[in-house]
Amino acid sequence: MAIFAFFDEVHKRFDGEDVLRGLTLHIRKGEALIILGGSGTGKTVILKHIVGLLSPDKGRVYVNERDITGYDENQLLTVRRKVGFLFQNSALFDSMSVFDNVAYPLREHTRLLESEIEQKVKEKLKLVGLEGTDWMMPDKLSGGMRKRVALARAIILEPEALLYDEPTTGLDPITTRWVNVLMRNLHERLHITSVVVTHNIQSAMSVADRIAFLYRGRIKFVGTPEEIKECGDHIVQEFLKS
Repeated sequence: MAIFAFFDEVHKRFDGEDVLRGLTLHIRKGEALIILGGSGTGKTVILKHIVGLLSPDKGRVYVNERDITGYDENQLLTVRRKVGFLFQNSALFDSMSVFDNVAYPLREHTRLLESEIEQKVKEKLKLVGLEGTDWMMPDKLSGGMRKRVALARAIILEPEALLYDEPTTGLDPITTRWVNVLMRNLHERLHITSVVVTHNIQSAMSVADRIAFLYRGRIKFVGTPEEIKECGDHIVQEFLKS
């Protein structure tokens, strides 16, 4: 199977503390991979390496069979344009309407006419269930709506992969279930690679094709949701019961 990203013995340290300790991980093209683990274990650090927001202290990172470890900012732009990133706090521009937030990447990176931009924005808002919200401002949106606007913006350039950073953090259980269904539906409808970092076991089980469990800077387990339930490792099982 083709590989979207490969981490080869990656080490990363912050303020003298080892976060990634020789992490090795294959992310397959077209799969929905959940990176599961406790808070502060380095899950988001993995995502940031994929788009070059961080560079390893040691080891190599490959994306689409290219070693991006030493890429400069111009080279990284070619990687980032093919990857949508949903940040944990949604990272919407508070001074912009829903429409302008979603349209922003198109205006920055394409030469589309405004009529073409309008068509694409409305299409993506419909895809995430937010028809008719174009005019609204971010401060008038619920937490779940903000996530969906951010998701519409993340897919507006029709990326090959979507990276989600703790997409259900701060959401109530009903909204969390709705976001889980949306992530899975978008994955299947858009035929993309989805990488989701979370500590939410419900999200992992409902969204994943495979789950990678991160523990002390390394991947301790990789397998399907069914396989992780049967995993004999007591650390994995303790986390699933927590």
